[in-house]
Amino acid sequence: MGKYVFFAMVMMGLLTKAQDPENAAVQRTIDDFFLAFHAQDSSAMLATVHPNVIVQSIAADAKGNARLRTEGFGDLVAHITRIPDSIAFNEKLLDYHIQVDGPMAHAWTPYEFWLQGDFHHCGVNSFQLLKDDRSWKIIYLIDTRREAGCGHKAP
Repeated sequence: MGKYVFFAMVMMGLLTKAQDPENAAVQRTIDDFFLAFHAQDSSAMLATVHPNVIVQSIAADAKGNARLRTEGFGDLVAHITRIPDSIAFNEKLLDYHIQVDGPMAHAWTPYEFWLQGDFHHCGVNSFQLLKDDRSWKIIYLIDTRREAGCGHKAP
């Protein structure tokens, strides 16, 4: 009997967390960003971010040392929108780990990146978001990128 009560309490906790409207709104902002990203829609991408958004990546250099690269959001948008229609790309988010404290949120989203149907790399996106008067906006995005140790599966 105790096992069933424990199971019910765990499930209620998970459902309560899953139904948190702020967590859902944060996830929706990230989903909207990636819908625009995949559609190569610069206006829709810009609608999800704060004007002072910071974008960074961490990846290994040729010697295997971690290197930090900072990119202007406009550069990221330009890069994505210049990809020809003949090139299929998909950043597949594997999970969402969201924390909210008032007007600040953090989201950790492991991902796989696929190019022309083939696995390209994986990593984690870390988003910081700010809730302004109306909605959540991405203020900081940093990701990791690696080709090994991903455990990927076909999309």
